[in-house]
Amino acid sequence: MAKESMKAREVKRAKLVAKYAAKRAKLLSEGNYEALQLLPKNASPVRLHNRCKITGRPKGYMRQFGISRIQFREMASKGLIPGVKKASW
Repeated sequence: MAKESMKAREVKRAKLVAKYAAKRAKLLSEGNYEALQLLPKNASPVRLHNRCKITGRPKGYMRQFGISRIQFREMASKGLIPGVKKASW
């Protein structure tokens, strides 16, 4: 389980990216890189990192479901994810 502070930091970054998205796009289209550098570092979308919605785990993230591989396996085994079943052959 990830620390609550790490989860909160990611949420804060996501809000900052959304806030500056229009301004960043405008500056990029103009080619004004000096003004772009004056924006906060965390306003860059590159600094965002995907985390599991349940545990906050940063690695093994499955984009299609928004959770880590471990949570995916547990939930799929319990039948909590619609349309997903354990393979057997």
